[in-house]
Amino acid sequence: MDFGRSGRPFTSGGRRQAHARTPRLRCMNALIQLSEVTKRYDSDGHPAVDGVNLTIASGEAVAVMGPSGSGKSTILNLIAGLDRPSSGTVTVADQRIDTLGETGVARFRRGKIGMIFQFFNLLDDLTVSDNVLLPAQLAGLRTAQARARTAELLAALRIERYASAYPARLSGGERQRVAIARALVNRPELLLADEPTGALDTATGEEIGELLLDLNSTGQTMVLVTHNPDLAARYASRTVQLVDGRIVADGASAGGTDAELATAPFSEAQVRS
Repeated sequence: MDFGRSGRPFTSGGRRQAHARTPRLRCMNALIQLSEVTKRYDSDGHPAVDGVNLTIASGEAVAVMGPSGSGKSTILNLIAGLDRPSSGTVTVADQRIDTLGETGVARFRRGKIGMIFQFFNLLDDLTVSDNVLLPAQLAGLRTAQARARTAELLAALRIERYASAYPARLSGGERQRVAIARALVNRPELLLADEPTGALDTATGEEIGELLLDLNSTGQTMVLVTHNPDLAARYASRTVQLVDGRIVADGASAGGTDAELATAPFSEAQVRS
């Protein structure tokens, strides 16, 4: 199989023992750069994001935490180009996305960004396979290549038996695996996850967390928004804390874990080519 970066085998191992992880260094190779970013939804109200400066290097796994209304999801939306800053600049993969028009940012997002949502956002009238295929088709991938890529991902995520099923027939964990496959189908440089375990029970949430950890171990850059400090500590190497739209802390996640690469489900080749 060829999923993307290194060639380590993709197997779906069981839960692994946690052990200390060395946080990734924030190198000069910035994949994401927010400079003095402010976002206001109401010109008279407090900004949702207030003068944020944030740099994320290629290969980092960063958790963005904070109470409700702190600006976590707004940060994610700004990085994805779903929102535009009121002031400041947003650069992703060397592209000033805050200057792009709607068509340009949609094209950029299709090619560079994969997104995972708390409530999956699958299309109920499409099969599992077609949900995963859709972004590849929109990106112009040849049908045969898109189907082969979809089959690879469904197999790697252990949901190939549901390829012809509809999302309503799947459990929450299975639907989130479909959403992860959809997010990876175009081999994105950046994976954004907004409360990816928030709608799942504890055990299923841990399984999804392990998958995200395995993805990052292959070099996949990931930004994770969560209320859950345990999720941030275990599955990100760095945590950014927001309060009232401002960054109040930014450092290594406490008690992070590392993937045991011999049993990691994803190989670098499976994530990106």
